[in-house]
Amino acid sequence: MGDVIPGLRYRMPVGFGPSISPRQRVDGKPWANPMAHLEIATVSFLTEEQALKPLLPPGIELAGEPVVTVEVTRISELEWLAGRGYNTVGVRFPARFRGKTREVTGPFLAILWENKADPIITGREELGFAKLYCEIPPERVLNGQRCHEASWEGHRFMDMTVGDLVSAEAQASPTDGTLHYRYVPAVGTPGKCEGQGVVITPPSPMVELLGHARGRGNVQFHESTWEQLPTLFHIVNALAELPIVAWKGASVTELRCDTSLHNHMVVE
Repeated sequence: MGDVIPGLRYRMPVGFGPSISPRQRVDGKPWANPMAHLEIATVSFLTEEQALKPLLPPGIELAGEPVVTVEVTRISELEWLAGRGYNTVGVRFPARFRGKTREVTGPFLAILWENKADPIITGREELGFAKLYCEIPPERVLNGQRCHEASWEGHRFMDMTVGDLVSAEAQASPTDGTLHYRYVPAVGTPGKCEGQGVVITPPSPMVELLGHARGRGNVQFHESTWEQLPTLFHIVNALAELPIVAWKGASVTELRCDTSLHNHMVVE
């Protein structure tokens, strides 16, 4: 391996040299084409503020109505994966962080499941995304209704449907970016960490909207036991317990955008 080269990104196992990621090739240079194809299906619902507050990490507060949005994303044509892609399931809600030098407002990404290890490894501790693994098969479409699901070792813990879609103009909400809470535990010392704090993903600098439609939908997280989801049941059950006061609509958006996250940063 030799000495660590300043300016290059390393990740275990470091003995083999710099690591490939969405932000660098093996030689440390950026990818020629950071654009990827995304199809995002969302369902939103209004919940109770007091039920949502316990899911907020230190320093982050709710901003506006307690609306939870569940989004299933299919990402493809990724150059850093040699043209491959992966699927995600994310849960977000509007939030605000008042730092020492800056105040930011935007959706807080409470959890992001992905069905491939590579993006989890390159975006968890390194960036601060709350990433975990689960199985996310391609959607089923029947009579115009899209059916999405998420599972772990065959146990399905989420179902989401989106239908009655009508082409519409995309409404961009003012945002500083997507908020995350990065936490890196200390080795051998329970309850202590080597780093923690709020980080933000500003809006992508390059976005090409290909299509947008609005419709109706619903989503359900299924209460599960420890035996069914040994490392996920507490997360799934917390989401399953959120009261659904009213459905707030659904959407499907198709776009191309820069997914390298070179502009990701710490908020202080």
